Amino acid sequence: MSPSADLSTTTAKGYTIESAGAHNMAKGGLNPHVPPKFTDKFEERKWMLEHTSAAFRVFSRFGYSEGEAGHISIRDPVDPNTFFINPLGVHFAMITPADLVHVDRKGNILPDGNQAAINAAGFAIHSSLHEARPDINAACHAHLIYGKAYSTFGVPLEMINQDACVFYNTQGVYKNFGGVAIEGDEGKEIAEAAAGARAVILQNHGLLTMGKTVDEAAYLFTLMEKSCQVQLLADLASSKNPKILIPDDVCAYSADVTNHPDVMYSSFQAEYNYQRKLDKNEFMIDYAKE
Repeated sequence: MSPSADLSTTTAKGYTIESAGAHNMAKGGLNPHVPPKFTDKFEERKWMLEHTSAAFRVFSRFGYSEGEAGHISIRDPVDPNTFFINPLGVHFAMITPADLVHVDRKGNILPDGNQAAINAAGFAIHSSLHEARPDINAACHAHLIYGKAYSTFGVPLEMINQDACVFYNTQGVYKNFGGVAIEGDEGKEIAEAAAGARAVILQNHGLLTMGKTVDEAAYLFTLMEKSCQVQLLADLASSKNPKILIPDDVCAYSADVTNHPDVMYSSFQAEYNYQRKLDKNEFMIDYAKE
């Protein structure tokens, strides 16, 4: 769960914050990277499709593609009972808003999106998530080297560094792996394991993250993969030097500062804007029309 607006965490050093949010990360002015507010749901959809396309391309740049595996979905703000997801077999680096498939919870491909097949396992997972978690609007899943390696242990990440504290009290573990998730029941069980969490380690499978924006979910995903890498390195070295875990009060304070949805959104904007520059706005709808 994300921090509440009113916080009471005080560390042994006396550190505390009055409220969570992106404002805590800025000094000398307002944080320029906060989610925009929309009155037009169709404009919001356009914005979300662009940011989702960017997230796929960032994932590609980070080496997250793996055959037909991996998917990112966003709840449609126009019809919240439906969502957009990537088509089957299109490389993450090539995704544009026009490629994304609009689907309802029964798996029907809707006419105002790409008319293409989607990943069956992706549908099972994401349809269950969007139904079970009305508090989230986006979800990311992919098969990564360190996430897959760490998932074999079926345990949550330890609080061994500042970045890991982002996942303090907001990570879950799905331990009942039943094979490729093309069965609806597997997707439902994963959604159950994700209750109250924004990041889930899928045992023997990989990682799953969620957020109010696709930017939040994508940043959490990149951070969780790196955190799995650090965890594996620390575990390997711990035979000679025991790990020192961060105390709960410091974890809670750090989480209050860093894991608010607006902070996670802000944290992804450097990659988003760099991707725009790299791709010369290829995935931006208005630019693509020119």
